[in-house]
Amino acid sequence: MGVGNRLTPRAAVLWLILGTAALRLALAAELGLGIDESYMVVAGRGAFRLGYFDHPPIAWWLSHGAALLGGESAFVVRLPFVALFVGSTWLMFRLGAEVASERAGLWAAVAFTLAPVFGVTSGGWVLPDGPLVCALLGMALCVVRALRGPGWGWWLGCGACAGLAMMSKYTAVLDIAGLGLFLMSTSERRRWLLRPQPWVAALVALAVFSPVLVWNAGNGFASLAFQGGRAAAARFQPFGPLITLGGEALFLLPWIWAGLMLALWRGLRSGSVLAWMAWPAILLFVVVSLWSRQVLFHWAAPGYLMLFPLLGAWLAERSWALRAATWSGGLLLALLVLTVAETRLGLVPGDPLAQLRDWRSLHGALAGRGLPIAAVSWSDAGKIGVGLGPDIPIFCLNPDQREFRFASTPPTAGDVLIVAPRRSLAQLQQAIGGSFASFEALEPVQTAEAGIIPLYLGRTLRHWP
Repeated sequence: MGVGNRLTPRAAVLWLILGTAALRLALAAELGLGIDESYMVVAGRGAFRLGYFDHPPIAWWLSHGAALLGGESAFVVRLPFVALFVGSTWLMFRLGAEVASERAGLWAAVAFTLAPVFGVTSGGWVLPDGPLVCALLGMALCVVRALRGPGWGWWLGCGACAGLAMMSKYTAVLDIAGLGLFLMSTSERRRWLLRPQPWVAALVALAVFSPVLVWNAGNGFASLAFQGGRAAAARFQPFGPLITLGGEALFLLPWIWAGLMLALWRGLRSGSVLAWMAWPAILLFVVVSLWSRQVLFHWAAPGYLMLFPLLGAWLAERSWALRAATWSGGLLLALLVLTVAETRLGLVPGDPLAQLRDWRSLHGALAGRGLPIAAVSWSDAGKIGVGLGPDIPIFCLNPDQREFRFASTPPTAGDVLIVAPRRSLAQLQQAIGGSFASFEALEPVQTAEAGIIPLYLGRTLRHWP
């Protein structure tokens, strides 16, 4: 890697981990919680639960546990996720070393860190992707070692990590399905299915995942139905796969995405278990995008994740790799610095990064009003809830309440103070008009972080969505 004459790959990856962890900690302190992060922190308040509406519980447990110990600041609730990415980077290095060499492992870790969908979002945001990535890498490492012999230890580790991955995000099942297809793909591999180890590993995974099944069974399978419904057909979209692949390339960086696709093709030809674990997630969302508008570009990340060790082996032999990594790292660092500057100064017209500020001044403006406080959408409820703090409950008026449906008990009568960013009285009436007898526009609140936020009094609550 250019530093090979001075540092071993192991030492280089430790420096990589140290430097990037310090950067993530700085970003965690400087940037407020995004919309999805705020939602997870606020809707996850209260007692720990076996399951949650949007995703399995591990990310919710981590953010809520951190908040109980150190408060709800962005820095505190992001700490577990920064720590997880430290472990993920080390696991990526070890996985690359297992399938090729320590130099390949170093390059796998470098590319993994540079890919924004992993190094930026999974690397420190309050999202299910952080624990998902760490657990999947642990599973992959156990699989690679388990396939070398008939022992039990690595298979049990594989089952435990698979269960933890599914306890993080449902898309983990696609990597697990890829492993199952790998074991069924040739007569030699099918011999593993005649042994007890893979089956016991599957039972371990199911046991670890069982709390989510228990919660879903007790709540009308709400979470599984919600996630499954996101792939529902809308209309035929012939360019959907191209848009999906293009978006995934941007999320990974185009040159890294191209290398990963090459690694997938080469890995499938050579019979790599990692390539087999990768392709179901990559292919599925490309196919679903033919009819669904709801495919998000990061959904295929668990598939691409498995390909980084194979990419690392290829990059380790390329003289241009260091230049590409240096330019990419410099560009990402510059973009992150500009992001911090914009959130602090708000220089760009329209203030596009306003959502990366926590609306802390809301607490002083709204505390003591003596009325239940509600938002019109789950996304606004998250931002408002972070601003109000944990001592003031926030309710969601929209029928699409997500986790707020389970997180709090709403009022059943009386007046409600409605905090409605970007909504006029006419828009409010259109959105939730039937829930109240009437509305009254109040004096808006001026915040230092988000400017003027409209307030309304919903008079005489009729029904809660």
